[in-house]
Parts: sequence; structure tokens; C-alpha cells
Amino acid sequence: MGVDRHRIPGRLTLIACLASTTAAFAGAVVTDPRIPLFAFDAPDALQGFTRNNVDVELVNAPSGQGKALKVLFKKADWPNVFFPAGDKPWDWSSYLGLAVDVTNPNPFDVQVAMRVDNKGADGAKNCNQENFTAKANKTTTIAIAFNYGLDLGLWGMRGYPPPSRGDGTTLDPSRVVAFQVFLPMPNKPKTLILDNIRLFGKRPKLEPWPSKAFVDRFGQFRYADWPGKLKDASEFKTRLAAERTDIARHPAPKDRDEYGGWKDGPKLTATGWFRTEKVDGKWWLVTPSGHLFFSLGVDCVGHWAQTIVTQRDDWFEWLPEPDGEFGQHYGTFANPHRGPVKKGKTFGFYSANLQRKYAKSWQEDWREMVWKRLPSWGLNTIANWSQHDTFTGPIPYVASVGIGGKHARVSSGSDYWSKMHDVFDPEFAADVAKAVNGGAHLWKDKKMCLGVFVDNELSWGHERNFGLAVGPLNCNAGQPSKKAILEDLRKKYETIDKLNAAWKTTWPSWDEMSEKPAAPNLDKATDECKKDLDAFIRRFSLKYFSTIRDAIRKTSPHHLYLGCRFAWGNQTSYRAAAEVCDVVSFNIYRETVDPEDYGFTNDLNKPCIIGEFHFGALDRGMFHTGLVKAKDQADRARKYAAYVRSVADMPAFVGCHWFQFVDEPITGRWFDGENYNIGFVTVTDDPYPELIAAARQVHAEIYQRRAGKK
Repeated sequence: MGVDRHRIPGRLTLIACLASTTAAFAGAVVTDPRIPLFAFDAPDALQGFTRNNVDVELVNAPSGQGKALKVLFKKADWPNVFFPAGDKPWDWSSYLGLAVDVTNPNPFDVQVAMRVDNKGADGAKNCNQENFTAKANKTTTIAIAFNYGLDLGLWGMRGYPPPSRGDGTTLDPSRVVAFQVFLPMPNKPKTLILDNIRLFGKRPKLEPWPSKAFVDRFGQFRYADWPGKLKDASEFKTRLAAERTDIARHPAPKDRDEYGGWKDGPKLTATGWFRTEKVDGKWWLVTPSGHLFFSLGVDCVGHWAQTIVTQRDDWFEWLPEPDGEFGQHYGTFANPHRGPVKKGKTFGFYSANLQRKYAKSWQEDWREMVWKRLPSWGLNTIANWSQHDTFTGPIPYVASVGIGGKHARVSSGSDYWSKMHDVFDPEFAADVAKAVNGGAHLWKDKKMCLGVFVDNELSWGHERNFGLAVGPLNCNAGQPSKKAILEDLRKKYETIDKLNAAWKTTWPSWDEMSEKPAAPNLDKATDECKKDLDAFIRRFSLKYFSTIRDAIRKTSPHHLYLGCRFAWGNQTSYRAAAEVCDVVSFNIYRETVDPEDYGFTNDLNKPCIIGEFHFGALDRGMFHTGLVKAKDQADRARKYAAYVRSVADMPAFVGCHWFQFVDEPITGRWFDGENYNIGFVTVTDDPYPELIAAARQVHAEIYQRRAGKK
């Protein structure tokens, strides 16, 4: 029997987090009072802020009241208007957040971001940052909500109990030194109009929590209520019966073949394996039986989600005894990507709830339910990072491989997860072969496997930092990729004098260039220098993709190589992927996939697939929306349908995969603290009805829409 902390009074006084507060907070960007920070109709309106790769002018406000700031954001890495506090930081701790009205006069959507800084902000720490979509020809309010979880003694979460939100460890709203509005690496100059910069929402007076234990025995937030919250274990049985009835009433769409392909569509050559083909100007996957296939999938179909309990056990009203009935749901962790505790114990509330729901056969019964749920919801792919036992059923799946090993790495300057593989290290090819051979049992001779992803969100650099060439040049002489780029330059220029003439540099010798950081100043780099850097990025990228492709071909010549799941990158690497991979993959966290930004995929002459996207809201007891926010579950459902339709309308794309199957733990997944509302199901294994209804509707129409018949 575990300890029941529901009956143990808390030793600390903590703020209450009530459902009414959550609802008010979610809509706070439109509440009063509004405290203006900058008046653009003042005589000194163009003073007091910094322009970085932008042009500005004052115009009549779209609202009809006073002046507004028209900003032309240039094609640069992070063009921005930067508003500093001056000598004394701003104290904004009495308010819920900062908001700006953004008018987009363009006929296309624009991705815009805002950041609020403490001293030492660098985009990853000591700041809060949010990304938004400014809709075409509309005014959108963008807002960052401040965090009030700093005094709770909480850690290891991206979002904190309401009214806190975001990473509560990174911003103190009483010590704000600056904020900025910027565009993330726009592909061309784009204009927006900024108006009504203001603080919003008075910080509410809150009552104390009765106990520090804010997580109930089911892994839910204790101090709020919402539709669908599980109150008693007896509800598992009734909810399971209701869902089985619902699934029986909603079978898979009738126009699907045994793989989830379009049975009523054109009949193409059947090869017995998944393949690709362009039909009437649009790329498609093709099922082993020869039917068109658009991959609609969900990632992380599994029950392994765990959250840290070491040094946090008093956050939970209940944790089981390790040798008791639910002891099997404990785990251990070491070396997380982020967080103050580096090793310890974890617990899985989702898997514990599955045991409560399905009893002794919970693993088998859950798997059988997955195989019924996904077709009923219109999904036809078990996507990345899913449990291998789910691959043995009637649903196509993708396999996944990560390249480890001790080969050298190199920085591209965009190293969120880790540095990039140094593909010129001979050990890289050996590590690729080891990883691919170790995973080959997942796809070799498996006709239900449509292909293999290798790696995820690697450090490719971006369009204008030439990271995969600059990084190697700044390494020491022994770095394999530095040797490779210097070999290329020696071969092209022969003498250091010729290089200096082309690059406008003053290197005394090749040896000196080898021994010292040798990256050029990109602000002063010549066109010939940039051409050389880009040529090396192409060579680097081709070597990466071809090494992996060749290893996959040796294990199975039939399966598709689905690429590396670009989250950021550059056109040179994208084109290299298209030359080598069977399918080019991207993780695209946007409200929709806009042809304005992703139309370049039509020129790659290869099919493309989306490995991750999601939306989340704060109206069902979760603390963070995820990377793209929704107002509530109804809005989340609408956004899902709009996104899938936008992908279906893009000629190069052959599918999209939602991240992920189940909500992340409210106290954060163990390795980086993500605790997003991004599941098709909750921690108590209940499907979100709004999302399921939208998925069924949009999936049922997807083949007709893609073929241009609807």
C-alpha cells in the first residue's frame, strides 16, 4: 500500500490554482486594465528602442486610434525591434503578462515571435519566448504570460500550475530588462504593424493550497476541475465500455484498403512494399497492394511515459510502495537533457492507470485497444518512437534509429539537443552501421513497415549562419571536418595567397589556418567565401545522408529511407536530403503548413513528410500548451483539421504525424521537463472527444481532398 498524502497537511503555504483562475488566465490577453508601455503618437515615438535588421515608420493605427509602428523585417537571422528598460529594470510582477497588437497587411500568414528578458537572456535562459501566427490581412494579439511559480519550490517542468505558464525557472517578472518582437529567420522581407503595447490583467489574489501535494493518485492536477476529470477508479470500467461502444459505431472509413490506403482511388503497380510515386503532379506513398496512401499517424504510441519523483515525492498525494501492486511502474533515470537532478527515480502514472483500467492483462489489452482506436479515428500509421509491440498488428508503422557512438561531433551554432555528427570521422560510418543493423529487425522483411527515420532534429545550422562550415573551421586541427574543409580549399585555391585574395583574408599559411579558429566574419565575407562555405555544407550533407542510406539498403533494399526530421536547417541540406533520401522529413510546428514558407518543397522533386506537429490548451488541467497553443479543446480540434488539410493541399507532402499519443506528465517528462497538453488521450487514457471528432471528419475526407475531388 502506498502513502496517501491526501491526508497529510502541507508544511508550506502555496498559491491556489483554481479552475476559474485557469479559465480567466487563458483569455487574459483581452482583459482590462491595459497599461500602455509605448505611445507611438508621442513626439519621441521613434526613440527608446533599437532596430536590428528592420526599417520602421509611423503610420495611422489600424484601430483608428493614434499612430502605430510599421516594421519592415528584412531577410536576416532574427530581425527585431528591441525595447530596453534602461538603467532600472521594469517591475511587472503585478500583471499577468505583456501583449502587442500585430496587424499583418500581407496576403499570407507571418510567423512572429516575442521575448521578455531578464539580465543574461540568450533565447534559452533568463527569458520567456512565445511564437505566434499573424494571420493574413488581420490583426492578431500576441501575448506572453508571466510566471508566478518561482516561490513554490517547484522545478523540472516547462509549465507550472496556473496562473503560471511557461518555464517558471527562466523569468522573474519583477526584473524585466527588455522585450522584443522579432521574426524567426524570414525567407524574405515581411512587413507588420505593431500597436497597443501593454501590460494586461491584474495578478489575482490567490488562496493557499491545503497541501503541497498538487498531483492526485491518477497523475492529474488536484486543485482544479474540468470536463472528463477522473474522480474515482470505478470510472475506468464505465468509460472503457463507453469507448468500445463508440468505436463500434465509428469503424474505419469504408474507402480504405488493408493498409489504410485509398481502396477507391487509382490502382497502381503493386510491389509488395511501400513505395512512392508522383500522380497528377502530386507525390503519394503507395501501399504494397498498389493503392495511394497518405500517412496519417501519431508518434509515441506507448505507455512508457515517466516523471521524476526523486526530491519531489511530496508533490504527489500518492505514490506506491516499490514492492507493491503498482511498483512495476517505477523506473530510474540518469543524465537528463535539462534539470537540476541528474539521477534518481521516476514513476509512470499513465501505465499505472492502464493497470487500473485493464487489470492483469493491461499491456495486451491496451495494445489491442490501440489497434482498434487508430483506424476508428481515421489514423493509418503508428509513427515515430512507438512501442515495438504495436508493430505486430494490422496498422502500418515507421521504424526509428538514432545514431550514437563515440565518433566526433561538431557545433553548427544551433545545437539544442546536441552537436552535429562529424561525418568525416571514420568512426561515424561504423556507428551508423552498428545502429542500423541493431534496429533492422524492426523492418527487415516487414511489409507493414513503410520506412525508416534516422536521427531527429539535428544541428544543421540555418540558412545564413553557414553553421556546418563555420563550426568545423573554428575547431582545432585534429577535427575531421576541419581537415576536410581545408582539403577542399587547398584543392580549389592551391596557395594561401589565392584564398586570401578570394576571401579578403590575411592568413599567413595553411598551417596557421589549421591551428587557429578560421571561420570568416560573415558580415564581411565575400560572395566567393560564402560560395565555398555552401559547397562544403553540400558535401557534408551528402555524406551524412548517403552513409545512412547505404547502411539501410544493406539491411533491406525495399524500405523507404525517410530522412532525418529537419526542425531547422538550410536549403543546401534540404536539397542534399532530396538527392539521397526516398522521402524528406520535417517537423513543422505551425498552425498550418503555409505554401509561402514551404513551397520550396515542390522544387525538391522528392516526396516530403511531417514527423511532428501539435496543438495544446490549458482548459483540461494541463500546465503548458506545447509549441503551438490553442484557446481550448474545441480550438485545438479546429487547428488539427486545418493543419491536416493544409498538408494535404501541398503537392510534395505525403503525410503528417501528430506528436504525441498521450499527454505528457503534468510534472514533466523526466529528461527535459516537457509537460504539454499534446495527447490524443489523457493520463487516464481517455480520448479527447473534440480532437477525436475533428480527426474522424478530416481523415475521412483526406483522399478525396488530396486528389482534388473535394
